[in-house]
Amino acid sequence: MKKHKILIISCILIFILGIAGSIFMILKPHGQNVEIIQDGKILYTINLDNSGDRTIITEYQGNKNVIRIENHKIYMKEAECSDHTCIKMGVLETGASPIVCLPNKLMIQFTDAEVK
Repeated sequence: MKKHKILIISCILIFILGIAGSIFMILKPHGQNVEIIQDGKILYTINLDNSGDRTIITEYQGNKNVIRIENHKIYMKEAECSDHTCIKMGVLETGASPIVCLPNKLMIQFTDAEVK
């Protein structure tokens, strides 16, 4: 009876680790290429590994967003919008959760597209 419990517990643990590994692989970005998209148009495709520290300013209907790349990471530094949710999202870290500024129709996300 004890061997059956150990076998069942082992199978359950392997199953849980398999699911956790699958989720990790889905959420993990496959590269360091990011797209900055505004109103459905790709403004920039950037490889964070090859990009030095820089600031990108976008404008939409008179409102500005300041995007910062530092130490191979990208985040929204400033935004002229009412809620500043995009700033609170912090550094872009996973492929499943892009940085979005809805009022300015701006999105920063990981992509598999090649940098030109």
